[in-house]
Amino acid sequence: MEETVAAFQYYVEGVGILAVGSVGVVINIVALYILFRKQVSFVSKNSSGKSTINQALRLFRQSYGFNKLTPFNYESPTDLRGKGGLDIDVGYAGIVNNGDLNAKISLGVETSIYQNHVDKILEKWKRPNGLNISKVSIPLGVIGIIYESRPNVTCDAAALCIKSGNTVILRGGSESFESNKAIHFCLKEGIKKAKLDESIVQLVPTRDRDAVGFMLSSMNNYIDVVVPRGGKNLVRRVQDEARIPVIGHLEGICHIYVHHSADFNITKKIILNAKMRRTGICGAAETILIDKKIAPQIVSKLADELERAGCEIKGDHEAQKYSNYIDEAIDDDWSTEYLDAIISMKIVDDIGEAIKHIAKYGSGHTDSIISSNQEAADKFIKEIDSAIVMHNTSTQFADGGEFGMGAEIGIATGKIHARGPVGANQLTSYKYAVFGNGQVRP
Repeated sequence: MEETVAAFQYYVEGVGILAVGSVGVVINIVALYILFRKQVSFVSKNSSGKSTINQALRLFRQSYGFNKLTPFNYESPTDLRGKGGLDIDVGYAGIVNNGDLNAKISLGVETSIYQNHVDKILEKWKRPNGLNISKVSIPLGVIGIIYESRPNVTCDAAALCIKSGNTVILRGGSESFESNKAIHFCLKEGIKKAKLDESIVQLVPTRDRDAVGFMLSSMNNYIDVVVPRGGKNLVRRVQDEARIPVIGHLEGICHIYVHHSADFNITKKIILNAKMRRTGICGAAETILIDKKIAPQIVSKLADELERAGCEIKGDHEAQKYSNYIDEAIDDDWSTEYLDAIISMKIVDDIGEAIKHIAKYGSGHTDSIISSNQEAADKFIKEIDSAIVMHNTSTQFADGGEFGMGAEIGIATGKIHARGPVGANQLTSYKYAVFGNGQVRP
């Protein structure tokens, strides 16, 4: 989809409005290039039974009566400049973006589908009665993305949804409100140039927090799944209020268990990376569990390394015996996602106690064991009930790109459908296609 990239380049350079709201616009352009230029083909899909999103738009309008608000309608790049452009007051009725509430957005319009994700035969078998059965991948349908702050999500989420054959309604955060509108405009221009219906990607152009509540509680007949991207409060609200299936995770309380067979140099390298590479991401380690057999040999040295790296340590009484750099931990520390240069440390009797601690305080995101004992590693991987379980590596590899899955829309910690990194494949479901030649059931 080179047209989308070109649209980004043209409008970003020509208007210059994304500098304030998005420091990662260059990355966004590159991501779109990778996603669309070489990997996407465009096909027509017809679906007769799917509700169209224009029905949802009418519902928004009828419920809120936004007759006084100006539709979101950028006719040209010049509309993005000055008082009449990005500062325009918009409302729910403008979700269509072209001012036409009759615009249709469903799986019935032309959409962008990467053939390796959609219409892929996942399994195939033949029954004794001659029936041929195939399990075939299909799009989820209409995906609602609710996110905060980072405007790169606007293009990332849109790209992944299009790539997997879905349509999408985006509701971004107020912090990047104007950037989101500009990015969406560029996306729309690129989609049109690719001869697709521009309405396959929709943006809710309002800062009103009630829009989120309405999407979650009153649009379950129109939105098939919701994906939250943001802080704990946002995700919890979405999970609590949604009448729609939710793909996401609440917290990333990630653990590293240091088995007594662990090599210190490997342990030091992994823990420093897992905690300090990027402290504010959900894959950052928040708790270290150390086997008591190795604690006298490594706790002091490990605390020295963390202190030199600028990391604050909170530990139990046993850990405090080995270093003056370790402050006393309280019970809340074991269930806290610090998202900062802070880590908790606990001495455990054995691997069994480590597993029990993670079961009690973990969030089901990512947990890792450092061990040269394969039996211990196998036990940990088998018994830890998290979306991602690792052996001798950093929890910061909990990422779709690092898994070789490409871009991701987030991490899921639930037990149904998607789990772990959620990329294009995870934004699909499946159906069974059954082929016969006149068989009837006796």
